[in-house]
Amino acid sequence: MFNRNIARKISLFLLILVLLTGCSSLFSTPISKILENPRDYADKTVTVSGEVTGAFGILIIKYFTLKDSTGEIAVITDKPLPKTGTTLTVKGTVKEAFSLGDKSLVVIVENKD
Repeated sequence: MFNRNIARKISLFLLILVLLTGCSSLFSTPISKILENPRDYADKTVTVSGEVTGAFGILIIKYFTLKDSTGEIAVITDKPLPKTGTTLTVKGTVKEAFSLGDKSLVVIVENKD
């Protein structure tokens, strides 16, 4: 005979597992993973968290650099620029800003929402 208490625990575990799998964008992606494998992340939405280490705006382009414990990446934004030292979580799309020979610049274009 199957214990009802065990069945409830298994059901609860499976529900939590399904919810976590469906909400993977809530968890930050380490910046180093994006930079090491940019093709795997190209045109995909990611969430990254870290400290703002610099910000720059000129005419039509605004960006800031975000650093976590694994690396640093530029974030292009339409929003007001954050202050250096601010801790942020950013959701955006990974893009290749430019490529020259074997060098390329991978950035995140912040979502407008």
